[in-house]
Amino acid sequence: MRSSHPRSAAVAALVATALATGLLAGSADAAEGAVSADPIRIHDIQGTTRISPLNGKQVTDVEGIVTGVRTYGSRGFWIQDPNADDNDATSEGVFVFTNAVPTVAAGDAVKVSGTVGEYIPGGVNSGNQSVTQISKPTVTVVSSGNALPEATAINEYSVPAEYAPAGDPAAAGSINGLTLEPLRYALDHYESLEGMNVKIGTSRVVGATDPYSELWVTVKGWENTAKRGGTIYGSYESQNTGRLQIQQLAPVAQQPFPVANVGDRLTGTTEGPLDFNQFGGYTLVARTLGTVKAGTLAPEKTKPQAEQELAVATYNVENLDPTDPQEKFDALAKAVVENLASPDVLALEEIQDDNGAKNDGTVSAEQTLAKFTAAISAAGGPAYQWRTVNPEDKKDGGEPGGNIRQVFLFNPARVSFTERAPGDAVTATGVTKVNGKAALTHSPGRVDPANPAWADSRKPLAGEFVFRGKTVFVIANHFGSKGGDEGLTSHHQPPVRSSETKRLLQAQAVNGFVKQLLAEDKNANVLVLGDINDFEFSATTDALADGGALYPAIKSLPKAERYSYVYQGNAQVLDQILTSPAIKKFTYDSVHINAEFAAQNSDHDPQVLRFRP
Repeated sequence: MRSSHPRSAAVAALVATALATGLLAGSADAAEGAVSADPIRIHDIQGTTRISPLNGKQVTDVEGIVTGVRTYGSRGFWIQDPNADDNDATSEGVFVFTNAVPTVAAGDAVKVSGTVGEYIPGGVNSGNQSVTQISKPTVTVVSSGNALPEATAINEYSVPAEYAPAGDPAAAGSINGLTLEPLRYALDHYESLEGMNVKIGTSRVVGATDPYSELWVTVKGWENTAKRGGTIYGSYESQNTGRLQIQQLAPVAQQPFPVANVGDRLTGTTEGPLDFNQFGGYTLVARTLGTVKAGTLAPEKTKPQAEQELAVATYNVENLDPTDPQEKFDALAKAVVENLASPDVLALEEIQDDNGAKNDGTVSAEQTLAKFTAAISAAGGPAYQWRTVNPEDKKDGGEPGGNIRQVFLFNPARVSFTERAPGDAVTATGVTKVNGKAALTHSPGRVDPANPAWADSRKPLAGEFVFRGKTVFVIANHFGSKGGDEGLTSHHQPPVRSSETKRLLQAQAVNGFVKQLLAEDKNANVLVLGDINDFEFSATTDALADGGALYPAIKSLPKAERYSYVYQGNAQVLDQILTSPAIKKFTYDSVHINAEFAAQNSDHDPQVLRFRP
């Protein structure tokens, strides 16, 4: 199982680095003063900011009741002082990192001596907040079988509506040095409970059970509710304060973690210590886990296109290659036929080469595509043909050796592909006129592949199609990922979104190409689609749409239906189809078949657009 706090001997060096950079700076005078106080209590260790005033100091005989024991991953236990102070900003709980399997049990009254530290899950460069802990402990059990401190309820009344304070400009935007205001900010509220025994009541699941035995709930059932039960991430200012990650203390080999989908309910009381980890921030690590009550959510099926409608779809099939089990091919194929109603043109992202992640120079994906199209036919779908441009080896990012690329599938019974001097990995397609109409110089071809914006990233694939005598240009994309961005719970507020820089340049390149097409024919039917890896309200999307060249079609949906992906309990847009001005009337569908479910064929939901050229 993945460790929620992977630690090593490097922790001391990590904290030293953090201190040197000022990220974990505390008051030395306060620390010395606190050390001289007698006795030291947990709230003295936690202090009124995110960083302990005793950071780096030795403490002796800190008293508390054990509220939870973790025997896997980051091994240790939580203790809580049952005699709280009168300051809401100071937590009464703290994690004791033992490294070895702890020998204490919940309900033990203990005295702990050790070193106070601030551990940063994911490292200093992650931007994550730190966890106050006691390490290298000496533990004395005073008594056993004690009642646990009463759990603090986390609910819609206790969690503030405002997410986080603005970071201190003098500290590079960090909130670490700010005094906590738990009645004003959600992040401060959670931080003021770090390490404490907390509980939630019956709550709606907004992030399905993942392979790491965790799920997400919201304690605010009304907050930005999605039509199908999730929680919509609709702007950078609507972070959804009620989201909380749920794990369990019991090892899954001993107690299987429940399988839940979005819209299910975690009923009863879920109670345990409040932790912070690099894979989602504040996490209730349940000593007592509620019961999942299944909802009625089912995978969606889009409406079939009419005879005179062209249906164009995009689907990220998550590193598909011939080494995947036949079951994955069959499930994806069934989705194309039954859930997407066999679109006329289907742009695929993350088609890998013929031996997947094996790094041996293979770039062809003919076997991958033959296997996939055969599975579609076997599922009752059309005999799709495909067009693509093989990438250069190891030049397009993604899983090493996989050489992912975009591919067009098209139904030749309904649409034809216009072949024009097919391009290669390094040859840019351009715009020209043929018989007085806009045309591509290379079809299929890549858009601006030499542009530095596409370094170590997938180059756009452009193709020219004809449906009922009308030409339609389709540009399939897979923009750079969000890797490297800080999480919403970062100690920088607002969080640093470093990956946006590259996607902005990519969007500008595609927008420029579309404008070339429109300059030749203002009525050209152009669709830009794919895994844009960014939100409909992002600067990336704005750059794609610049000058009215394109319209993000997902904006035609009600806000409660705008999502294609669920991340940390936030239903959000990553996959898009954008239309040129000539495409005035269309129907759009984000077909929810994966993102809300524990059982997924991909982590993305496909998108379908239907229109009459």
